[in-house]
Amino acid sequence: MFTGIIETLGIIKDLQKQDGNLHITVSSSLINELKIDQSVAHNGVCLTVVGMENDTYTVTAIQETIDKTNVGDWKINDVVNLERAMKLGDRLDGHLVQGHVDQTGICKSVEETNGSWAFTFEYDASLHNITIEKGSITVNGVSLTVVNSKTNEFSVAIIPYTYVHTNFNSFKVGTKVNLEFDVIGKYVSKLHSIR
Repeated sequence: MFTGIIETLGIIKDLQKQDGNLHITVSSSLINELKIDQSVAHNGVCLTVVGMENDTYTVTAIQETIDKTNVGDWKINDVVNLERAMKLGDRLDGHLVQGHVDQTGICKSVEETNGSWAFTFEYDASLHNITIEKGSITVNGVSLTVVNSKTNEFSVAIIPYTYVHTNFNSFKVGTKVNLEFDVIGKYVSKLHSIR
């Protein structure tokens, strides 16, 4: 489990396809605190550390992960948001995040709003994921509060600290992002679809 509070950024150093898998090598300041078999969220995608060498570590994404996330679009030198799994007993500053991306979304607009930023994202509503006004959403692993919740889109407000310390500063109209909908919202959606 994660909290959606990004610890640091990583840089993609190598991408190697092997059958249906993608081995991703990342450079990060977290390297000295990682170990083999540890879970790390990369843009909200929970991946397991499978190798470490010098100042880099490697994780592997399987085909299902590649199909459901923006991992297949990553390129060498791309910057990704990183968060290690939470420890029991720590403060939960964001919200409960599983690291299991539900689907991708597309950045529809970016608007600077007097010192902060408003981002609007569009997603495929046919997958039955929903947002709830003032509920939580995870965008590329960042825990955020939903505003302007609609059937297939929502907005979030980004403060300067988040803008500087995550890859939100690279988003533009058309950027594909990973979305993990709030567990409570998933439950409400399931109940709604049963009726």
